[in-house]
Amino acid sequence: MAVGILGKKLGMTQIFDEAGNAIPVTVVQAGPCVVTQVKTKDTDGYASIQLGFDEVTEKKLNKPELGHLAKSGSAPLRHLKEYRVETADSYELGQAITADTFTAGQIVDVTGKSIGRGFSGYQKRHNFRRGPMAHGSKNHRLPGSTGAGTTPGRVYPGKRMAGQYGNTKVTIRKLEVVRVDRDRNLLLIKGAIPGKPGGLLSIAPAQWVKA
Repeated sequence: MAVGILGKKLGMTQIFDEAGNAIPVTVVQAGPCVVTQVKTKDTDGYASIQLGFDEVTEKKLNKPELGHLAKSGSAPLRHLKEYRVETADSYELGQAITADTFTAGQIVDVTGKSIGRGFSGYQKRHNFRRGPMAHGSKNHRLPGSTGAGTTPGRVYPGKRMAGQYGNTKVTIRKLEVVRVDRDRNLLLIKGAIPGKPGGLLSIAPAQWVKA
């Protein structure tokens, strides 16, 4: 079972296939990542590996974090993420995981943080329709009724209302890896991916798909 990888979104561009068709792709700086911890079924009850990404200075981390990374001999790393695997026998501390873990044509799931849009209203956040825009209307962008009055006499939790929009964890499933640049550790993934350029991404083999 292939393992995932951490990376950064660099931006979008397009490439052309042999037939001359334009393919929109997102360029991802995938790794290199370092194996900072190996868990096995005997010691932890399940098998997984922890990857570290994005080297930083020591003052960015506290002593427990530096001590944890010292066990693998890796440099100070900003991000850590654990990936479940069927067996961890083929991994060891300090091992480098690079973009060549993936192949062109492979189907992956990409997780990132969506672009934050701040406090947003009903139309922008939930696609509510507007009220009449004619002269005299006082209900242009208001929410309308939020529930019955006497019974239940309150607004139910989960009611769609104005509030924070974006800046949440989003996973886009079953995206295709169009090209792998092993020399520069780049992945070209077909379509759009959550987040701004420079945002942290997690790329893993798609669930329920034999890639």
